[in-house]
Amino acid sequence: MSSTKPKVIGRSELVDLPEWDFQELEAKVDTGAYTSSLHCHHIEPFEKEGQKWVRFYLLDPDHEAYNDQMLEMPLSDQRKVKSSNGVSQLRYFVKTSIRMFERNYSIELSLADRSAMKYPLLLGRKFLTKRHFLVDVTQTNLSLSKKTR
Repeated sequence: MSSTKPKVIGRSELVDLPEWDFQELEAKVDTGAYTSSLHCHHIEPFEKEGQKWVRFYLLDPDHEAYNDQMLEMPLSDQRKVKSSNGVSQLRYFVKTSIRMFERNYSIELSLADRSAMKYPLLLGRKFLTKRHFLVDVTQTNLSLSKKTR
């Protein structure tokens, strides 16, 4: 049993992705999903100095927070993921940080087209368990700072 006291988060949260300068991105907390997923478009793997990398645009032009910024990241993994509709697809994974409760946490994200989904970011069970979060489905945005943003 871990000595770390669990933090309670709501069914949805506004989170920051500090490495990419994104603030208050809407995230759905999904205990039914194993991996966390981020909405991207034009996802393209490539090699850089003999290493596997991926380039992508965060969100898409229809999203209000879209800033037309192309990101390039080392590929942390690529594997098949079964979506909520039961279809398996090969996805690329990157590691970054996510800011919640005024603290940065490391997170692995699969890059996916989530344009048909309400939330551009999905926080899955792997992240929630590793970080000792408990989910209160009656609440939202518990991780926001008490200070005015």
